[in-house]
Amino acid sequence: MTNPYVLATLVCYAASLALYIWNLREPSLPVGVGATATLIAALGLHYVALLERSRQIHAVPYDDLFGSLSLFAWLLAATYLGLEALHRRRSVGPFVLPIVLVVFLLAHLPEAREVKAPPAQGPLFAFHVTLNILAYSAFAISFVLSIIFLWQNRRLRGKKLGVVGWRFPALDVLERMTRSSVLIGCASLALGMTAGLIWAHRLEGQYWDGDPKVIVTVLILALYIAYTLVARTATWRGARASMLCIFNFAFVIFSYSIVNRYLSHFHRYF
Repeated sequence: MTNPYVLATLVCYAASLALYIWNLREPSLPVGVGATATLIAALGLHYVALLERSRQIHAVPYDDLFGSLSLFAWLLAATYLGLEALHRRRSVGPFVLPIVLVVFLLAHLPEAREVKAPPAQGPLFAFHVTLNILAYSAFAISFVLSIIFLWQNRRLRGKKLGVVGWRFPALDVLERMTRSSVLIGCASLALGMTAGLIWAHRLEGQYWDGDPKVIVTVLILALYIAYTLVARTATWRGARASMLCIFNFAFVIFSYSIVNRYLSHFHRYF
């Protein structure tokens, strides 16, 4: 973690988290504005850190796992900031920022090192990768929001919200924030997948060769589109929609950690 921008970014993210927690416990306009302003500063410093990492490894930052994690953390924080501005709610910040911090630390614990340039290059491929990471960051936020919804819904039914519980957004606001996050994710994933298919056609002369990663991506997109279709219906609205959103993100994690590896191994024999 020799990059000075990395340390400055870490300090700003930590300070922003502390201010968000303070604002949740004791709501205050100056503290809330300070939390948002510090997050904006962290995003700016993080962006410079990404550029510095690119300079060190002589490649785009997502060319390796650690760079991809760093970009994921940046997009996660940026997506949350957009949702905060759209819905004017800061009470979700204390739950999103810890994830940003953990991912950021995992991304920058090892030293940046030079990597071999992959065969996939060019602005179209960069567009494809960035949009896909943005999609998964938006889905991650919808996962957090769904957990908060279920927790608050349960506490409301038991009339045991406590002091902090009353600071959370109303259930209908949490639903709207979740739907907004999923819509961002679906739009980003659809555009990213389209860019990837176009890039594959330019590189290999065909849009799709049966790559398991594409199959999994289509399934993920279908699951989240299904969520957007049923989340507003009387039967699914509320806790059921939140559980579906949690299931969708669990499928994302499962598919890319287990199923996708198996499918990629299986695909090599055909």
